[in-house]
Amino acid sequence: MEIQIPEKVDFILNLLHENGYEAYAVGGCVRDAMLGREPQDWDITTSAQPEQVKALFERTIDTGIQHGTVTVMLGKEGFEVTTYRIDGDYEDGRHPKAVQFTNDLLEDLRRRDFTINAMAYSRETGVVDAFDGLGDLQRQVITCVGDAKERFSEDALRILRAVRFAAQLDFSIEEHTMEAIREKAPTLKKISAERIRVELDKLICSDHPDHLLLAQELGITAVVLPEFDRMLATPQRHKHHQYNVGIHCLKAIEHVQEAAKKQGIGEKEYSILCWTALLHDVGKPSCLTVDEAGVTHFYKHPTVGKDMARGILRRLRFDNYTVDLACRLIQYHDVQFSSKKGKMRKLMNIIGVEWMPYLFLVIQGDILAQSEYQRKEKLENLALARKLYQEVLDAKECVNLKMLDINGKDLLEDGFQKGKCMGEILQYLLECVIENPEKNKKQVLLQMANETFKQYKVDCE
Repeated sequence: MEIQIPEKVDFILNLLHENGYEAYAVGGCVRDAMLGREPQDWDITTSAQPEQVKALFERTIDTGIQHGTVTVMLGKEGFEVTTYRIDGDYEDGRHPKAVQFTNDLLEDLRRRDFTINAMAYSRETGVVDAFDGLGDLQRQVITCVGDAKERFSEDALRILRAVRFAAQLDFSIEEHTMEAIREKAPTLKKISAERIRVELDKLICSDHPDHLLLAQELGITAVVLPEFDRMLATPQRHKHHQYNVGIHCLKAIEHVQEAAKKQGIGEKEYSILCWTALLHDVGKPSCLTVDEAGVTHFYKHPTVGKDMARGILRRLRFDNYTVDLACRLIQYHDVQFSSKKGKMRKLMNIIGVEWMPYLFLVIQGDILAQSEYQRKEKLENLALARKLYQEVLDAKECVNLKMLDINGKDLLEDGFQKGKCMGEILQYLLECVIENPEKNKKQVLLQMANETFKQYKVDCE
């Protein structure tokens, strides 16, 4: 089987070959090419040692030279070139204490995690598949190379990676590999939050986020996302619902993903929407009450959920932008829309004009993941809210300070004193304009400021 190799990767392989070294594309790029997917990265493995690689190329970076990895820079692109190696003992459950370079490609492939990631390719040799990775691709199964318990003992992150690959590829996990995951799942506590986040994000953003159920079944989420276990254990006995909290949130992710793909949402916001859908009801287990009829209620769960989600996303080392936007959407996912444009303008001010479409997506996903009770009416109400939002946009009605037809400089020029009162005045004027958009005119606003805050022309502190 021939794989189409990008020009720059081909250049690196050829230069290594011309100088007497073995060299192969290896790992995920070979797997993806075999599946007919576009590889994200092209990694290269070679018999050349790091110093020999560096001598052949003009620009290199010592990415992980102690482990045999050099990044070759061709233009603005970097390609990792790693010497064949045998890993030493993994004392921290993540990295080998030392590595031994080798001239044997098979020894290098033997240390890798899964058979589908342990294939190599060069134009001269073709596919090198010593562990039946191609067979596992055809069988659609994730299998460890060699002894599964040993692989997971070497690097506990592989436990989560197994489920992540299963989700991304819609594969099952081989029986012995599954047993080893169940036994070794507690060792995930050794792994950094950043590494956990990357794998969870790929799983949740995959086309099969329901594989989080498999992670729960195998004891993984008990370590990395225990809140999800509580969500699965929380029933929703209510006419508006048909699933427990955990399943409902997984269904919401699927509906949000479908809508986000249709709208061409970018990768960053797509991830935020998936996490928002997953965590939008994370506060429900803490807010659960049951009335005399056995009906469950979750009063104030959006506010509680916002705070819990912030803690979870911080724990997983997400950036501030992700944390703030996800928590804002979670806090307002249960908002009751009004037919009055003034209410919409207020909501646009709170959420942010640019983020309202994301709130609509989350609410739509939430509705579709509920029971069919009043679903039509809920979707009609959402459609009306979207219509009102668009009308406010089209009319360019003021919903934030940037759109206010007056600013601090104007107030200073009119004689108001500089100080914290400036913000108080502008906020008051904004609130007035949100209620009465026709008042968003500079002279009208100045008159209102003078009538209400004339004392600040004397002393603003």
